Amino acid sequence: MTTLRPITDLSADEARRIALRAQGFLGALDRRSGVRGILRHLGAVQLDTISVLARSHELIPYARLGAVGRKTVERAYWTTASAGAPPAPPHAFEYWSHAACILPVEEWPHFAFRRRAYRNRPQWNHDLPDGTYDQVIKQLRAEGPLTATELGGAKRTSEWWDWSGAKVAVERALMYGEVVCVERRGWKRVYDLAERAIPQALLHDELDDTECLRRLVRLAGQSLGVGTRADIADYHRLKGEQVDAVIGDSGLVPVTVEGWGKPAWADPAALETPPRGRHRTTLLSPFDSLIWERARTERIFGFTHRLEAYVPKQKRVYGYFAMPVLAGGRLVGRVDPAREGSTLVAKQATLDGPKAVPAVAQALVEAASWVDCTDVRVERVDAPDLREPLAKELARLVG
Repeated sequence: MTTLRPITDLSADEARRIALRAQGFLGALDRRSGVRGILRHLGAVQLDTISVLARSHELIPYARLGAVGRKTVERAYWTTASAGAPPAPPHAFEYWSHAACILPVEEWPHFAFRRRAYRNRPQWNHDLPDGTYDQVIKQLRAEGPLTATELGGAKRTSEWWDWSGAKVAVERALMYGEVVCVERRGWKRVYDLAERAIPQALLHDELDDTECLRRLVRLAGQSLGVGTRADIADYHRLKGEQVDAVIGDSGLVPVTVEGWGKPAWADPAALETPPRGRHRTTLLSPFDSLIWERARTERIFGFTHRLEAYVPKQKRVYGYFAMPVLAGGRLVGRVDPAREGSTLVAKQATLDGPKAVPAVAQALVEAASWVDCTDVRVERVDAPDLREPLAKELARLVG
């Protein structure tokens, strides 16, 4: 691993504020760049099937920009065109990064290392029936863009893993880079040939692994502001040794952070000016890149974050889709939301003391307005003595 003398020492508070600014939660954002600006700024927006208030990729820009329209979010990500107009060039594509993520289309060349790795992969979980791959490519060339259903079926049975041959083939082609997803239609991936969908200037795998990794490590450092080797590796799910091989030449600079216990690297631009400005108060998707890595979240915020959607109901502590509440640059509680008609329901609210009441109420009311709910109801508060203050503050804000 590259070992260099740290250029500066950061306090834990400075590192926290640098991370918040890098993720778009502190200071003035360039709001004119909108959702696409957020995507470029973060470098990756994670997708997930769960939809409570909204899907995670909608919650990410909402958390930073406020009540941006949900249709505006979708249009910003995916290629759209007016009736009779030629297709617009894509601004994003979907690929494997931190997980399944929306990525800025200009980063297509820098995932060549991953496409090559998939092409050289010896074993797969799903068998690929003979001839199916070529047939899918032929059909996309003649009829595309198409969903998996239009290609011949996504699943053979209702089991999530029981893919049809066409689905296996098109997903393999997606991983290889011969096929690309630049749109979701009713949450279904819409597949097209990369040669048709990706701008010609970007459609190449010419960059070697080192150049790809150097770029992604630098982007991760910029998006995090400051991070350990593990933080930086996790952002685009790189291996530790891949980070080690390029970080010394990535443009990131070594620093120490109070209490972290491990070497850290920072974006030099993040060190030039102290992070100042207005903090966002908002609910966060559990898949938000500010908090998607549990160890980092605990280290920076002293907050244990765990998605309990896949935990048996009787073992859940905070709720099915507990959303952390960010306020004043701190994580001050969490809310497990649901919707009942025009009411946003906080099935469970967990607050970090009485001072968190105004922030949690504000976050709930703003989120309710965003999803066209006119009322907010709280079912359970972990600290019974905070239930009445929270209800009063909600009533005051709702009016």
